Amino acid sequence: MTSEEALSKAADIAGSMQALGEQLGVTKGAVGQWKLPGRQVPAEHCPTIERITGGVVRCEDLRPDVDWQVIRSSGRRAVDRRADKK
Repeated sequence: MTSEEALSKAADIAGSMQALGEQLGVTKGAVGQWKLPGRQVPAEHCPTIERITGGVVRCEDLRPDVDWQVIRSSGRRAVDRRADKK
């Protein structure tokens, strides 16, 4: 699945580009811009889109250029460190 297809699928699951934008705190126009050649979904929105879609659209689908494995493992370590401080 291309990143454009992934974004379209996310919009379908959310109900529309407008609904997806509202859940992300951006406009429908911003979501539409991400589909244009040379444009991408900002990486900070990818985890929220993954959550909105129940994992059907993954961060890796939206931004294959980002090393999500490193980011995901970093997040787990940060959570683990906080738990140790209790």
